[in-house]
Amino acid sequence: MKIATYNINGINGRLDILLRWLKEAQPDIVCLQELKSENSKFPEKAINDAGYQAIWHGQKSWNGVAILSKAEIKELRNDLPGEDEEFTHSRYTEAFINGIVIGCIYLPNGNPWPGPKFDFKLRWFKRLAHHAKDLVDRDLPVILIGDYNVMPTELDTYKPEKYLENALFRPESRKAFKDLIDQGWTDAIRTLYPDERVYTFWDYLRDAYGRNAGLRLDYFLLNKKISGRLIAGNVDKEVRGWKGASDHAPVWIELADENETALVQKERKITKSKATGSNKENVKAEPKGLLQLLSELPEIPVPDAIKPMKATLVDEPFDQPGWMYEIKWDGYRAVAILNEGQATLTSRNNLIFEQFQPINDLLESWEMNVVLDGEIVALNEQGTADFGALQNWRNKKNALLAFYVFDILWYNGRDLTGLPLRSRREILDAVLPKDSNLIRPSQVFEVGGIEFFEAAKRMGLEGIIAKRADSLYTSDARSREWLKVKAKRRQEVVIAGFTKNEGTGKYFSALAIGVHDQKGVLRYIGKVGTGFNDGRQKEMIKLFEPLITNESPFDVEPDVDEPSQFRPRRLGAKATWLKPLLVCEVEFAEITSDGKVRQASFKGMRTDKDPKDVVMEIEADTAEMVSNSHLKVDAILAEANLKTKRKSRKSSGLNTNQEPADLLITSKNETEQVKVDGHSLKLTHLNKLYWPEDKVTKRDMFNYYHQVAPFMVPYLKDRPMSLNRFPGGIHGESFYQKNVRDKAPEWAETMPHTNGEGVDKDYLLGNNEATLLWMASLGCIEMNPWFSRVTSPDNPDYCIIDLDPDKQHFDQVIQAAQEVKKVLDAIDVPSYPKTSGSTGMHIYIPLGAKYTYDQSQLFANIIVQLVQQQIPDFTTLERIISNRKGKMYLDFLQNRPGATIAGVYSLRPKPGATVSMPLTWDEVKSGLTMRHFTIYNAIDRIRETGDLFTGVLGEGIDLAKTIQKAKSIFN
Repeated sequence: MKIATYNINGINGRLDILLRWLKEAQPDIVCLQELKSENSKFPEKAINDAGYQAIWHGQKSWNGVAILSKAEIKELRNDLPGEDEEFTHSRYTEAFINGIVIGCIYLPNGNPWPGPKFDFKLRWFKRLAHHAKDLVDRDLPVILIGDYNVMPTELDTYKPEKYLENALFRPESRKAFKDLIDQGWTDAIRTLYPDERVYTFWDYLRDAYGRNAGLRLDYFLLNKKISGRLIAGNVDKEVRGWKGASDHAPVWIELADENETALVQKERKITKSKATGSNKENVKAEPKGLLQLLSELPEIPVPDAIKPMKATLVDEPFDQPGWMYEIKWDGYRAVAILNEGQATLTSRNNLIFEQFQPINDLLESWEMNVVLDGEIVALNEQGTADFGALQNWRNKKNALLAFYVFDILWYNGRDLTGLPLRSRREILDAVLPKDSNLIRPSQVFEVGGIEFFEAAKRMGLEGIIAKRADSLYTSDARSREWLKVKAKRRQEVVIAGFTKNEGTGKYFSALAIGVHDQKGVLRYIGKVGTGFNDGRQKEMIKLFEPLITNESPFDVEPDVDEPSQFRPRRLGAKATWLKPLLVCEVEFAEITSDGKVRQASFKGMRTDKDPKDVVMEIEADTAEMVSNSHLKVDAILAEANLKTKRKSRKSSGLNTNQEPADLLITSKNETEQVKVDGHSLKLTHLNKLYWPEDKVTKRDMFNYYHQVAPFMVPYLKDRPMSLNRFPGGIHGESFYQKNVRDKAPEWAETMPHTNGEGVDKDYLLGNNEATLLWMASLGCIEMNPWFSRVTSPDNPDYCIIDLDPDKQHFDQVIQAAQEVKKVLDAIDVPSYPKTSGSTGMHIYIPLGAKYTYDQSQLFANIIVQLVQQQIPDFTTLERIISNRKGKMYLDFLQNRPGATIAGVYSLRPKPGATVSMPLTWDEVKSGLTMRHFTIYNAIDRIRETGDLFTGVLGEGIDLAKTIQKAKSIFN
């Protein structure tokens, strides 16, 4: 559930901006402040038309608050308890929505200070605190949302010294807010961004927004009943930049489903007993045939002193087929070695972790022989990794220890590092127990990298890791095949000293930090003075005392009290130098032009890192890294991988009547002569890039069609083909060719055809693999067969509903597909979905060649009309594109003689080298994208699923009975 707050600062004058944001952001609930609208002038109709119910209270030219909701609203109160004779504006309304009490707040501004308005602000705050105390311990979830006109800490303003006399930053206001929080409320945004300057307001003066001269004034306070459901939150800052926008920007949070959260909490409670007790009965049994699968791999003793494979830092996320994505966990990298009942956890520098004994205990209870690579983390109540809590996880009430495993290097005497990552993950999934919260598989996401990165940022994660699906494991190497993208700028640094400012009562004021250059010289990069409380400082000073030295460890002794543009005055800081033996991790805003970190915050000590290895991590260019990583699978490796996977599939009990073929072309030659189905084919221009952005060549296309032919040819056999040729690749000129008279090889079978103008033509029949590859040699990237066969050209084997979106998100295509299925299920009609490989979806209905194209089209028309009635807001039956007004076309007219669409398993001439892939209906759900199925993963998927489309060529429905049933149900 997405809940937002927005100080609109005049709803009628900014209604267009509000409606635009509602359409783009799609929040479920919205609290609005500063309506400046009389009750009778509130734009109820426009809000309703946007899909929201509303309650509101306001006065002309004054404040006013409102709550909008997609679900039913039950108003509970329209003011706080108690009364005040002054400034009686509408500032509070309360409602019950989706089982949650929502309080919408506009707390008085209070300026100028001192004065009667500020006094009133404190009185109003007192009324709010009294009411909040009554709500905080309720058994119902409660959220108090809105503009509090308070900046609780210095992090909440860009310039604290400017606001010292401002009512928003006065100590009285800040204390009132703190007292409110201390009742037991969770400040959602600060919880998600504990050390960041997150602004929600920028005034209209001197381009404050452009300079990011902002304040945080808008808050979500959650009671204990709902705080555990907090998943993500952020500010839609760009709205502040829209022309004519309010001085505030919308702020939102996302809550997990209530039942899902309860399950997570239940699992946390049982983690300890699973970690310490015997878990032998829960170990996943070795799958049948696994030993045979591994039998061809090298046999070696259990490795020791393993240094894990490293990822290269790059500057931005990317979308690229053939890559898998994982969360970048904020913890300690660890290799777990388990052999003959003994388990050892080691750091990336082979230091033994002795402080995580529960993980060792659980590993040893499994009685496995395995080497695992992963990350040890401490999870907070929101389920995200808290690096600070990991330092002392035993003493943290809400810290849940977890070892996320993302790779397997050795198993039962076999070396797995020479297998591609995808194969290693399959083995890991087969052998790793799944019922422990202490040791968990780190989930792999095969989605768009940019989309995944944005999701990681919204959830407050450290970043993402991108891994080539075919990458081998190279120990202790900084690989181009594993790339990391950081959502937060983090850096390991050497602690070389600490400073104390004049008059401070703290153990120290800041740490003097550095990194080594390429020659091993320690260079000063600035100070870090935030991120540690008194308790942490006391712990750290004990570490520092034995390391105190009189000499600076830096190449040049720095001026630790040096002024900067951000701190123009000296603080009287004095340095105490330390031997450079300690490492910590810091988060920072940027590196200045003189090589210093700015706005650095301490995140925790790094006992797993050798200080000599600490260097400045520089972001590499993403495009260069990706282009140099050679996504194509090496031919020899791919051949070995195919054999291994074929054995795996046979041992798993899947249908083995059909198997993808081996690679057709393994050489790097520009031209090859091959023999297929007894026919000789000359394949040319093999190194030509047909998909330039994806580095996919014409050779790759031939290899794909050769491998997929056992599955694809049954859907081409005896069908006339329309040849859509792209001889220059996907960005070159293309043209259609239907007549192959005097052009096709002698052995190719054709169908004579006379068109409506009396011209005689020969249509190619897709009868075998040789014909398929000959079409590919002409530059036919996609294969377009008729719906009917040469033996019954007027009777299609299937009816197709083609969902053709315009500006819709693919989730809306999925919604339309699900509506089609609902209609077909209601009349007992089987259906088979597949991605188009472009932007839409195709849904096939078997007819068994028993009906004409006209009858098929009539039936499709009935179906799409019923569907369009259910989702008229974004679908249309209008054939002319200009008349569709941006809506999704429910195309039934494809069901006509001679029409074609991209066939099943066909490649598409689109960036990403996507494939038109059959699906199960269980897969047709939110989150599915076109890039799920590409030239890189299609063969592996088919090997796992078999052919999901066989029912399309089945007996077919009884059309007369089906239409009769539809009339009885839908009329």
